Amino acid sequence: MKKYEHLLYSAVGLVALLLLLVAVNFLLSRVPARADLTEGHLYTLSDGTRKILRGLSSPVTVKLYISQGEAVPVQLRSFAQRVEDLVREFKQAAGSNLIVERYNPKPDSEEEDAAQLDGIEPQQLYTGEQFYLGLAVSQLDRKQAISAISPQREQLLEYDLVRAIARVGNPERPKIGLMAGLPVLGERFNPYTRQSSDPWVLANELKREFEVKEVPMSAKEIDKDLNVLLVIHPRDIPPLTEYALDQFVLRGGKLIAFVDPYAYFDQQPTMPGIPPQPSSSTLPTLFKAWGVGMNPEKVVSDVVFGSGGGQRYTPTVLSLNRTAFNRDDVVTSQIETLLYAFGGAIEVKNKDLKVVELVKSSPNSMLVDNANATKSGDEATKSFKPSGAAMPLALRLNGRFKTAFPDGVKDGDKPVPNTPQLRESTADNSVILVADVDLLADGAAVDVQEIFGRKVIVPSNGNLAFAMGMVEQFAGGDELLSLRSRAAAFRPLTVVRELEAEAQKQYFGKIQALEEEVQKTQAKLQELQKSQGAGKSGQILSPEQQAEIERFRKTVAESRLALKEVRKNLRQDAESLVFWTKVANIALMPLLVAFAGLLVALVRRRRMA
Repeated sequence: MKKYEHLLYSAVGLVALLLLLVAVNFLLSRVPARADLTEGHLYTLSDGTRKILRGLSSPVTVKLYISQGEAVPVQLRSFAQRVEDLVREFKQAAGSNLIVERYNPKPDSEEEDAAQLDGIEPQQLYTGEQFYLGLAVSQLDRKQAISAISPQREQLLEYDLVRAIARVGNPERPKIGLMAGLPVLGERFNPYTRQSSDPWVLANELKREFEVKEVPMSAKEIDKDLNVLLVIHPRDIPPLTEYALDQFVLRGGKLIAFVDPYAYFDQQPTMPGIPPQPSSSTLPTLFKAWGVGMNPEKVVSDVVFGSGGGQRYTPTVLSLNRTAFNRDDVVTSQIETLLYAFGGAIEVKNKDLKVVELVKSSPNSMLVDNANATKSGDEATKSFKPSGAAMPLALRLNGRFKTAFPDGVKDGDKPVPNTPQLRESTADNSVILVADVDLLADGAAVDVQEIFGRKVIVPSNGNLAFAMGMVEQFAGGDELLSLRSRAAAFRPLTVVRELEAEAQKQYFGKIQALEEEVQKTQAKLQELQKSQGAGKSGQILSPEQQAEIERFRKTVAESRLALKEVRKNLRQDAESLVFWTKVANIALMPLLVAFAGLLVALVRRRRMA
């Protein structure tokens, strides 16, 4: 019996340890305290979200529609679980004022009918089957739906959900102001074109989401009921209007300003007999006070993002892709394309204000004179000299702003008494600046198509989404403005990517060296041919030329072998790193537990001995 006594004690100890772990886990699950140990804080809500949820005055219902079943891929089931976890976090923060209902809309069921009535759209699997992943937020007769939640938009999931809750929680539509030096809202009669014009698509989109109030370019004061003001192309803005914008920002108003050194869609007449020329706009007094610089006589030329091809290649018409956008900002994290035509660059030298770049050029860019803005092909690139640094095209200024009119403002030649009324903002504020106006025009932002006799407007890029995102974020208040773009649950092997990038540098470096060797060899051959004289046949190669060609062929062969070796080493290093990463993630913990068990067993055996 004594022989098996230590085994019995060990078995009893293991069972007791198991029961203890279960009991501790059960008790800890009842404790409200939580800890988010993920690197990107995937399960931690932003302070702005918590403030909105705790500020709900009456219950809001969230109906979560998630299809269940083996037909749904594992990746989608995992993503759906993360969506559900986030909704639970919302419930934890809001308490009884957030009611969460979960449905499984099976085919031909009442839950599927309810999903469709709530505006949830079915998504298609590669097998042809449909599944639902969406939610509807409602309070009384107000409803907001996220018809289809996509894994590609996971970083904005918190923002999308809390925005929907904030919208149904506020019965009134946000009010914004629109000040424009262009007929954004349309015009009945233009004295220059002697025609009327329809509102821009941007104006129609704004009216659908907000209550839009037009503010004249000659305004001397911004109405107190406006908290967001969109300024588009403030051409020849009067000092009194700039002063009104100054005071608007100081009292906490959110300003979004689109300026332009070369407004292609605003052709202004100059002198009789001379064709109209594109105009420019800026906020001279405010920019100077904020430490902002934008040269009104130069536009950005970028050979990476230039549009067109061949002799129609235009480096001043930028077709920006995702690499140009700030992927950590809510406004630009999901923008994929942007047409930035004949726009300028912004520079900020004010250290008192925090600068967040939203859009930037590539390092292979430079500023060119407005006179060369429309040049294309070889004429546009023959004298190109890249600056080597990316230039901000759109940015957000955060901080406490000071008045741009410390000595007051003049109405013509007469000083205006009691100005400035406000000299500094009492709290942090935000201003967004974009150095291009053309991106908002219909000619750059949308395509108009005729389908069965009806006019259909299709966005041709992310221009309107970019503008609407900025207005929407500011109109949502400081809480939505403070929201961060959540980290994605997918964690790429960044070290592997860095290894690949480093290997690619070597690879391209060898290619460049090979091309240089080719050029040198060709130049040497030409020199040898010239030394033969004009009277000798160019078809017969001299011994020197033959030796040079043989040396070239040998160099090419050696370079190709070197390139193969680089690619081979790249694959080996990447595969090795991926393998050991998987080993560390999958096998390391069991090995540590096994090692700890063996260590404990050895210690006990030594004590018994």
